[in-house]
Amino acid sequence: MPATFTARSGLAALVALCLVWGYTWVIMKEGLYFADPFDFAALRTLPGALLMFAAMAWLRKPFTITAPKRVFVFGLFQTTGFNALVSWALLAGAAGKTVVLVYTFPFWTLLFAWPILGERVQGLRWIAIALAAAGLLLVLEPWHLAGTLGSKLLALATAVCWAVSAILAKKWRTDEHHDLLAFTAWQMFFGSIVLVAIALAVPSRPVEWTPYFWWVLFYASVFGTVTGWLLWLYVLQRLPAGVAGLSIMAVPALGVLLSRVQLGEQPGRGEIIGMLLIGASLALLSWLSMGRSKL
Repeated sequence: MPATFTARSGLAALVALCLVWGYTWVIMKEGLYFADPFDFAALRTLPGALLMFAAMAWLRKPFTITAPKRVFVFGLFQTTGFNALVSWALLAGAAGKTVVLVYTFPFWTLLFAWPILGERVQGLRWIAIALAAAGLLLVLEPWHLAGTLGSKLLALATAVCWAVSAILAKKWRTDEHHDLLAFTAWQMFFGSIVLVAIALAVPSRPVEWTPYFWWVLFYASVFGTVTGWLLWLYVLQRLPAGVAGLSIMAVPALGVLLSRVQLGEQPGRGEIIGMLLIGASLALLSWLSMGRSKL
């Protein structure tokens, strides 16, 4: 396959992925009008996992996994923790601010990798940390204790869950060799089973099964989960990881833009500056990672 075609198809898939995942944040916010957070998280992740298995069968991928206990633990962070916390955060928080805070996960990954993996923070990465810290301060607005501070903290907890899963994946990568699609499907399945148990245990209002809610579930499961992950795997096969990582930072920007268009969200001036600082921090981290991958 010609290199030019490979690069173009990878870029096209990357654009589609950013649009799909950017709009997913609007969809998740809208889904909470019809179902409580844990119910909605379970309803969209379990079908997503089953569809991932269907995609594996269609692509003739192996279903076997090694170290299922590790896959289960990974699923607790990547699927259970991430989806439960982000749905809870979106219940009271704006979709645009939530996506920006959740996408601070590279910042937390960098901090956790120091004591756990021995990867020291050096050089320009300190500037990225300073930018992220200043941006977080402006977005969180701790001087305003009322309002949506709780939802913002839940969004940060979501980012921490994502960062922990990234650390675990990196720590275990040298010990186990998994097919990436099988690993993704199984961790999602294990994590969604725990989400179903939580949803059944926590009292909640009845789900409103309207036609629009069915569309929300369809988009969240088919596009936000299955199509999104397949596009991401396709992108990683055809573009350098650093380029893909830098470009995926368009997702929070699209999330903010689409939330403003469809949901009418209007962040304050301080929050906008904070989001821009966080975006600059993430772009710098991704750029540094891209340069490192070329070494």
